[in-house]
Amino acid sequence: MLFNIIIGVAAFFGGWILNNTSRTIERLDKDVRNMPHTYVTQSTYQRDIDDIKNMLGKIFDKLDEKMDK
Repeated sequence: MLFNIIIGVAAFFGGWILNNTSRTIERLDKDVRNMPHTYVTQSTYQRDIDDIKNMLGKIFDKLDEKMDK
């Protein structure tokens, strides 16, 4: 009788651990699928950096033209 109770409790906790593990994996999978909506992709980031470089180039060109010689 005691053996059956111990096996039952162990099975309960084993099932509980497996259930928590599967819920955690599902939550991580959902987070990974939502990453493109949350984070900036490398190509978008690279385009933004190129735009900033172009703007800085124009600013430096204007400053060079206004420089007193």
